[in-house]
Amino acid sequence: MSKTEVTILGCGNSLDVPRIDGYWGSANKKNPKNYRTRCSLFVKYKNINVIIDTSPDIKNQLLKNRIKKIDAVIYTHEHADQTHGINELRPIFWFNKKRIDVYSNKKTSSYLLKSFKYLFFKKSKYYEPILNNKIINKKITIKKNKNSITFEPIKVSHGDISANGNMFNGIVYISNCSSISSENLKKILNPNLLIIDCLKFKKNATHLNFKKSLYYINKIKPKKTILTNLHSDIDYSSFKKKLEMISKKIKPAFDGLIIKI
Repeated sequence: MSKTEVTILGCGNSLDVPRIDGYWGSANKKNPKNYRTRCSLFVKYKNINVIIDTSPDIKNQLLKNRIKKIDAVIYTHEHADQTHGINELRPIFWFNKKRIDVYSNKKTSSYLLKSFKYLFFKKSKYYEPILNNKIINKKITIKKNKNSITFEPIKVSHGDISANGNMFNGIVYISNCSSISSENLKKILNPNLLIIDCLKFKKNATHLNFKKSLYYINKIKPKKTILTNLHSDIDYSSFKKKLEMISKKIKPAFDGLIIKI
């Protein structure tokens, strides 16, 4: 069976590491693995290329990882740190010569259509719309030639809004989360790979902290775990050593990390 390849395009929190004012927090700026852009994921299965979220850093993320072809985009939620790179998809449209399917829940779809209407509808004779709006109601299957990949949305809480995690080909990706219901936990047990939110060590109202991330990892029981959405409070090397004392199966993310499952 063909392997699914995922690339952590960005594993930072909503302000990146370093922040715009140069603040690195506890992260050692001499370690390139502490340089974190905002969360986005690239999924490659056979000849199908999918991006989960277009962070404001998506242009440089795609350039750095030499990604030129995108068949579909899936959004986890409507926040700016996950959506505001959407305009950068225009050259992908020019390259592919066809509109890109964009999948999101109803609230995110409404936000995208309101904020980036010109990308979905013809507003000028000079600019063609580049995206197709698709509402996620259940599993979505993306097809290309004879190949296909299915993504199942996993509803999670993200502070006072709902966001979607995604389950596909034995992989679970939950980048922005404060809690997961018991019902949805049952759907994601024993994956080959879990990529999950772990913002910082202190408690946070809208994200999982380290203690809560470990709680869900113990519940979900993945074969391997990558911790993402990492704040400047977390230094890569120190965190990696801390995790090794707990489990060899849990590692911190870094931008550009590639995992094949």
